[in-house]
Amino acid sequence: MILGQTKVSCKSNEITAIPALLETLNLSGCIITIDAMGTQKSIAEQIIAGNADYILSLKDNHPTLHQQVKNWFEMAQSLNFKDVDVSISQRVEKGHHRIENRTVYTVPVSQLPALHEQNQWAGLTTVVMVVRKIQHWNKTTHEVQFYITSLDSDANKIGSAIRQHWGIENSVHWTLDVTFHEDESRIRSMHSPQNFALLRRIALNALDRETTFRRSIRQKSRRAAMNDQYMVSVLAASIANYSPLL
Repeated sequence: MILGQTKVSCKSNEITAIPALLETLNLSGCIITIDAMGTQKSIAEQIIAGNADYILSLKDNHPTLHQQVKNWFEMAQSLNFKDVDVSISQRVEKGHHRIENRTVYTVPVSQLPALHEQNQWAGLTTVVMVVRKIQHWNKTTHEVQFYITSLDSDANKIGSAIRQHWGIENSVHWTLDVTFHEDESRIRSMHSPQNFALLRRIALNALDRETTFRRSIRQKSRRAAMNDQYMVSVLAASIANYSPLL
């Protein structure tokens, strides 16, 4: 799976930035997961042309297709997927004071009536529904998300790719907020927000790569602030192929 980020100017958006980012990557053999903004026919075509597979989030930016897939899954689920070739994967995860029950359903598009502009989605093979029940303290929420993918119907494989996508995003954002208090930052002027966001991510990557002190990112950060020798170790770990001088 490929995870990438690129800067988007104030006059641009993800739809134009994603193809440019994909052009810089060797996609062959990879699974590309993209949020709903990047669910575009041209992007799907670019990924397939790069000998890769995609998992694209399906939301209201494609209202007809989204509604078709949603209605079909609701009907099929009410009939317990009778006579449907469905793959199902269930998983329970615990962390950050919450319990998440996730069920992934994948079905070949051949099992559904013809979808809106189906032939215009290069490589489209499978539709996906992910049902998440999240218990956080005394509050329980339910979320349902739909995807389209060029992968064969395999709930374990597809669910794993989706989980990695959100797991990395959630982990990074949670760490930046809890350890570096990013959400509380009052830095607003000129290029300062962008510069400090970049510095936080550089620091997070450096601390994560330093492995001699096996503690949390917060503890590593505090140690680096109080111990110059350890700070040098963190900086060294962030430099590829670094060899200390003897």
